Parts: sequence; C-alpha cells; structure tokens
Amino acid sequence: MDSNLLESIYEDIVKAGEVLRGVVHTTPLDYSATFSRLTGADVYLKLENLQKTGSFKVRGAYYKIWSLSDEEKRKGVVAASAGNHAQGVAYAASRQGVSAKIVMPISAPLAKIEATRNYGAEVVLHGRVYDEAYQRAIEIAEAEGRVFVHPFDDAKVIAGQGTIALEILKQMNQPPDVVVVPVGGGGLISGIAVGLRRHLGSNIKIIGVEPSYADKMKKSIEKGRPVQVEARPGLMDGLVTKKPGELTYKLVSELVDDIVTVTDSEVAHTIFMLLERSKILAEGAGAAALAAIIGGKIDVSGKRVVAIISGGNMDLTRLTTLVERELVRANRIVRIRGAVPDQPGQLNRVLEVLAKARFNIIDIRHDRLVPFLDPGWAAIEVIAEAPSEELVDEIIAELNAMGLPFGRVRV
Repeated sequence: MDSNLLESIYEDIVKAGEVLRGVVHTTPLDYSATFSRLTGADVYLKLENLQKTGSFKVRGAYYKIWSLSDEEKRKGVVAASAGNHAQGVAYAASRQGVSAKIVMPISAPLAKIEATRNYGAEVVLHGRVYDEAYQRAIEIAEAEGRVFVHPFDDAKVIAGQGTIALEILKQMNQPPDVVVVPVGGGGLISGIAVGLRRHLGSNIKIIGVEPSYADKMKKSIEKGRPVQVEARPGLMDGLVTKKPGELTYKLVSELVDDIVTVTDSEVAHTIFMLLERSKILAEGAGAAALAAIIGGKIDVSGKRVVAIISGGNMDLTRLTTLVERELVRANRIVRIRGAVPDQPGQLNRVLEVLAKARFNIIDIRHDRLVPFLDPGWAAIEVIAEAPSEELVDEIIAELNAMGLPFGRVRV
C-alpha cells in the first residue's frame, strides 16, 4: 500500500483529534471484570455508545464537514445512513451551521429516524438497506449541488473515526494485544487500524466483526477484491451494507489481521449481558465486537483486549422484545401448560403452588374449548418469572402429584 496515503490519513487523525477536542466526548475505556472472567482475558470496553449522538459516527462526520470549503458548506451536505451516521451528520452540520439532508432506509429504527430529525436534518426514507438509500443520496447530491458525506469510504471520515485509536493508547497503561472492531462499510476499523499500526506496528492484532448475513468485507478479502453480497436487515442494522468501500477495502485488507462473523442470536445475548452485568446499553452493531469475544470467535486468552462498543442507539421496542427473549432462553421466564378440572377453586390450587415457590405470574390463559381434553376439564397456560431452574421441575412434580397434569413448554 502507498505509504504516503497511510501517512496522510494518520496526519489527518492527529489533526482531527485537535478539531474534535471540546466537540465530542473522550469516551471511557472501561475494564470489565465480568467479561474478563468469562474469557480468561483482560477485557476493556471502549464505550462509544456514550458518545454524543449515541455512536462514534459523529467523529468522522464532524471532521469531514469541518474540512469543507466555505462554498461547499453554503450548499449543504447530504448523506445516506441506517441511523448513526445520519445522526452524526445531522448533529455535526447543525453545530457548524450547515444544511443537511439525510436519506435513510425504510428499515431504519424509528428512534434513529426521529433523532436525526431532532438534530435538525431533513430525512428522506428510501430503499430497504443502506446501498439503496446511498443511490438516492447521490442523486440528491447531483441535483442540488450538496456535498455527499460518505459514511465510510472517505479519508476525512476515516481519520475522524481513527481518533478512537489515539484515545485508547492514551487511556491504557500498557498497549492492547488485540482490538476488536465492528465492520459495516469499514470506516471505523480503517481509521483505528491506521492509528494503531502507526504506533504499535505488528505488535497488535486488529480483528473485524461482521454480521453473518452481511459479510461483505470477509468475502471481499477472500476474493482479493471488493465484492457485493446479498444482505438483509437484521439486529445489527448499522453493519448491513452489500459492499465495502474501495478505500476501506484497501486499508482493511492491508492492516487488519482477520474478519469474523456473529449471528443475531449471539449479539442479542451480548446486549442482554451488557445491560444486566455492566449496566451498559448497546445496539446490535455496538455489541458485535464483544459478541465475537465472548462467543469464542477470537483467541483472547491471557491477552489485553479492547472491544469497541460502537453505538447505543437501541430501539426500545426491540430492546423489550430482546430482553424478554433472553429471559426465556435463560429459563428465568418459563411457560408451563396443563389441565385442571373445570370447577371453582381449581385454578387457585395451581396459583398457590406457584406463589409458595415464589414464582411471579406474568400471564395466565384459561381455555375450556380444547377438543383433546375430556369434558369437565380446562386447559391452563401460565407464564411466570422463575426464581431458579430447579424450582420449575419441583413445582411441575408437585402439580402432577396433586393430579394436575402439567409440563414445561420449551420455546
């Protein structure tokens, strides 16, 4: 790779650090005892979910807009984004008095759409995934003379994101052995990789993490050129693009050691663990790096490892569903189903057993019109919070001993 390009981007990273001082937060680098114990490593979380606008994107967006000429700023900017880049551009443009128009896929979370509007940008909804929104944004840029602010394939944007690397190096007493970064289009990992390689050379492993259903960078590196993949919307919406950028592909293929993938189920479990164990709210894309670490996708045993928690703009409706699903998976919310004689007081017998065992009832369903039951019986389904896994089997055994045939419903 052209060493002049790398040096130019690094110089921009240093400059961006100066420009962003007082504009964005120097986010915490938090040592996690929980995840360190789980992985046998020293795990640090770089909390970009606590950044202004809720993600790292504001770094690159602000530095890019700051770098524009006065004439370009007068004409305004346009961007395409699934959400976080949208908010970063909207905030950065508003802060600098520049008009912004943002094209977002119709699959973008409502919370991100509303936040972008609240930062003062005009929002245009178009396409199912980022790439379709991107095409519309290019059309707007040409028609209206606006500057297109690319979410990842732009040297200034990459440099802004690279300021995270400089912060990590300042915040750690010893340099990290491994840094794990989520990969959408590749702007974040490109900037971080340039910054880390400049200081640590080959004494650092840099690992990217992609959704299993949008592994464009992994497949591109395997093919030796940027390729397009079939991508679909998912929990990691911020990482869903069909193809990496030309510049980001060059940087990642040269500077990054490996790309691994994670599933939505693995990320959902990680979001749940972050929330419960560390009191940290991460969105799907934001939890991807840590999901790869705790899922054993990367060898981190005995090493100092940093996971970039890249964003926290989680749709609360989606979060509610995710938390309930994880509680069911952990057998902390259980569903038991059975039958009772259709007589007064019989349901109360079931509830007394559950109350004695300290089960907290969430929902009860009672149905007399079940064709497979004998006349005079009613079907009962109870959804409850269980104090422990062992107690579920105990209360089912007790109900059966009372002549009430109940069993657990496996989800």
